[in-house]
Amino acid sequence: MPKTTAIARMLAASITMSPLAGATAFAQEAAAQPSLTLELNGLEPSLGGCRLTFLVRNGLGAALEKAAFEIALFDRAGLVQRLTALDFKDLPDGKTKVRQFDLAETDCAAVGRVLVNGAVACEGEGVEAGACIRHLDATTKAADVAFGS
Repeated sequence: MPKTTAIARMLAASITMSPLAGATAFAQEAAAQPSLTLELNGLEPSLGGCRLTFLVRNGLGAALEKAAFEIALFDRAGLVQRLTALDFKDLPDGKTKVRQFDLAETDCAAVGRVLVNGAVACEGEGVEAGACIRHLDATTKAADVAFGS
C-alpha cells in the first residue's frame, strides 16, 4: 500500500506540474522570438512642420543594414493626409536607437493616427524577406495618437 501511495503522489505531482512546465517553456520560447520594436515616442512642431520621434529596437537576431517603412498619417477624422517613407538606416542587432523625422507642412495637432503601411526596405545578412513587417511590434507613447500596423 505505501508503494502505491508513493506512485500516486508522484503521478499527481507530475500532472500538476505539467501546465507550469509548459507555461515556462512557452514563455522562454516567446522571449526568444524575433522582434522589431518600433515606438512612436512623440510628435512636436518643428520649423514648418512636425517632428516625429521614434525609438526602434532590433531584436531580429541579425543586423539590419537598411530599414525603411512607408507610413500613412491620418487626421483626427480618420482621413489619410499623407503617405511617406521613413528611412531608419542601419539597425544593429540587440541595439535601441532614436530616430527623428521632420515632415514639412504637417500640423502635429491634426495627426490622429500613424499607420505603418509596409516595409520599403528590410535588408541585412541572414534577414528574410518580410521580417521587418512580420515581426513588427508597434507601440506609442504619443498622447492622443494611435500607432500601429
